[in-house]
Amino acid sequence: MASLNVGSLGEYIREQRRNAQYSLRQLAEAAGVSNPYLSQIERGLRKPSAEILQQIAKALRISAETLYVQAGILEERDEKGPGLRAAILADPQINERQKQALLAVYEAFLKENQAARPAGAAHPTDPA
Repeated sequence: MASLNVGSLGEYIREQRRNAQYSLRQLAEAAGVSNPYLSQIERGLRKPSAEILQQIAKALRISAETLYVQAGILEERDEKGPGLRAAILADPQINERQKQALLAVYEAFLKENQAARPAGAAHPTDPA
């Protein structure tokens, strides 16, 4: 799993906030986080959880997956749609440890299937 790139994530959030013409205080209120905490995220001093990223994305009206990619939690996808990884990370009913465990199992299954696939064989989800 990629490491969290906190500095560029904060810069990206700040840029999106400015594009949306939100003040720091307005975005913090819309996302349900404190003003100082959002400020620390933007300055690269804090590492937000997937849930906080989801709240910020919702307030900015951008996809949570976009912020997960910026944070280095997810790799950029070529396929369309939110994907299983984003759905797991966005699920408020499970905690961070459980999310990471599910993602690890999923990655293990993907690696197992890739190793079992004959060389040159297309993946079932590959476009025809």
